Parts: sequence; C-alpha cells; structure tokens
Amino acid sequence: MHSQSTAGARTLMRMSVSVSVLASGSRGNCALISSSTTRILVDAGLSGRETCKRLKEVGERVDEIAAVLITHEHSDHVAGLERLAKKFKIPVYLTEATHHTWNRAMRDEAGQAPELPKCEHFWAGRSFRIGDIEVSPFTIPHDAADPVGFTFRAEGIKIGFATDLGYMPASVRNHLRGCSVLVMESNHDVEMLRGGPYPWAVKQRVMSRVGHLSNEALAEFFSNDYDGVAEYVVLAHLSEQNNHPEIARASAEQALRGRQGLWKNRILLAAQTEALRPIRL
Repeated sequence: MHSQSTAGARTLMRMSVSVSVLASGSRGNCALISSSTTRILVDAGLSGRETCKRLKEVGERVDEIAAVLITHEHSDHVAGLERLAKKFKIPVYLTEATHHTWNRAMRDEAGQAPELPKCEHFWAGRSFRIGDIEVSPFTIPHDAADPVGFTFRAEGIKIGFATDLGYMPASVRNHLRGCSVLVMESNHDVEMLRGGPYPWAVKQRVMSRVGHLSNEALAEFFSNDYDGVAEYVVLAHLSEQNNHPEIARASAEQALRGRQGLWKNRILLAAQTEALRPIRL
C-alpha cells in the first residue's frame, strides 16, 4: 500500500509545469521549461558537463530533454550548444538568421562550420509545438542577428521569458500578458553601471535600446504595464559588476508594492553560480 501511494505521489509530481533557471548572467545562460511529458532547454550557455550537473541538481536528466531553444547567438547563450547537441543528439531550434550568424562565428581554422545533428528553424511571430508545449517566439530589441523571447503554454499555464533586451516595446509587453511565471531581465543599476569598471563604449552599448534592461526600466514596466497575473517573477541576467541582487529585488518590490492585488507575487533571483530551485505550478 505504501509503495502504491509513493508511486502515486511521484506521478502527481511529474504532472505539473515547472520552470528551472539553471544559470543566468553574462557567464552563461540556461533554463528548463517542463510539462508532465516534455522538457525544453532555453539556451545552452553552460558547458555540457555543467549543464548535466545542474539538471541533476533540480532532479532532471539530460537524456529527457526534447529540444534546445536558442534566443540568440551571443556566446553566453550558445557556448555549450554544439557539444550538447552532438553528444546527446538533442534537436536544436533557432531562427535561420541566428543559425547563420552562429555558424559563421564558430568556423574552425579550416573554415569548417559547426554541425548540429538535428536542427529546426522557427520564425518570430509563428507558434509551434514541442511535445505538449506550445512555443511562441517574439522579437526583442537586442544587438544580435534575430533575437527572440518566448512564451510557453502547457496544461493551461503560460510562462513568459524575456532577457537580453534594451527596452520593453508594446509588442513584448503584449506577449507577456497572462503569464503565471515571468522570467525577466533586471541587468543593471544605472548608477552602478555609469560609475563601474566597463569602458564607456560598453556602458553605452548596455544602456542602449538594443542593450540590456535596467532595474529601473523593469520597475517602470511593473508600475505601468504589468497585468499582475504572475504568481512568480524571476529577476534574471543580473550583472555581477553593475548590479546587486538586493538592489534589483528592492527595485522590483517597490514597483509592485503599490499595485492592487499583487501581494501574492513572489520575486525570485536567478543566479550565475547555482540553479534556482524549480518553480512548480
């Protein structure tokens, strides 16, 4: 009887949608979106070994991954992609422009382009399915070939994922409505960035409309355009030089505090060095 109840509990645990941010920041990005039957990695910015390690930490296995989705070709999002895709034969989904730019950047000394054994192209604005998860990519403003954010729908739950964007255009704000979980960039504190160690040209790039979202810009979104639906808000891609977790948290909390009905929101911080405990819905 005990074994049956244990098995039933395990089945119930698997019948849920979850979000696991395995790593987030300028040294590598990777997250896992799971339904009861499908697991999708978003980006592959960690080494294959580290990806496997962090998956294990959150109770998942790399051989259960149905696909890897790539937001854009910058190294902190694709550093482990080729090895992960080759070793574990995982299908990779990315836009044609991102694939082309990644191919060109990754050519070896002989001019040979890297290989992805299983590769599918998608287009921003066109939804598609992987297993029982509906994936909706949308264009974001960032200095890459064809950068995208995603929303995911599974089992009646919607998850929004938007990092690496310089500002929040109306189109992005619309895509993020109705999400139970929002994974949002809160990259830098503007004053810390201005007084920080980066060269001025890099500071200008980060603060530009194709750079990264500041704590202040995210707070403005929360104050003015956020619909208040999410049970969890994950602050992601925090700069280790130009931000501090508690500054980012305080900025978001202050913006959300005045909104009626938002007291249930849980603000979580994604880290570079360790996986965030899975959010189960």
